[in-house]
Amino acid sequence: MAKAPVKLVKSIRSYRQIHKTLGLFIVAFLIISSITGLILGWKKNIDILQPPTQTGETLDISGWQPVHRLAEVSIQAVDSLGLSASNFDRIEYRPTKGIAKVIFDTGSWEVQVDAKTLEVFSVAKRNSDWIERIHDGSIISELFKVISMNILGLGLLILSVSGIWLWYGPRKIRQLKS
Repeated sequence: MAKAPVKLVKSIRSYRQIHKTLGLFIVAFLIISSITGLILGWKKNIDILQPPTQTGETLDISGWQPVHRLAEVSIQAVDSLGLSASNFDRIEYRPTKGIAKVIFDTGSWEVQVDAKTLEVFSVAKRNSDWIERIHDGSIISELFKVISMNILGLGLLILSVSGIWLWYGPRKIRQLKS
């Protein structure tokens, strides 16, 4: 019985060192990812992060305007910003709202257009986009994003396993001693 606690104690010491070293290595990633993740969780509720989604005239998609017309109206809406069709990131249709969101990759601008009447409801900056790029590491590069997210994911997995063992191990030792 004396050997079992000694092995467990050595195991716990090893896990404590792994836990501490790995924790110190990924703490900056964890803090940045946690803070930006908390902010992104609120993006639909805080207008400065992402403009509120408007509601269009009709939800019947058969009466909606073609994509090229939505693009033209959006470019005219942001004309003073100097953006063009080459700056489009995507066009998101919201069938339950009757609108289309035209999102530009330059400056994270969003234009909300009624999908039927082509009335421009809003032209606003999407601050959630650059916060998301910080969150996932793509603000530096796509390669950094892949590497950092893998390090963060594996690191959290190892920290979780070692943390559980650091919590459970001493209880097991006490149980064996008694």
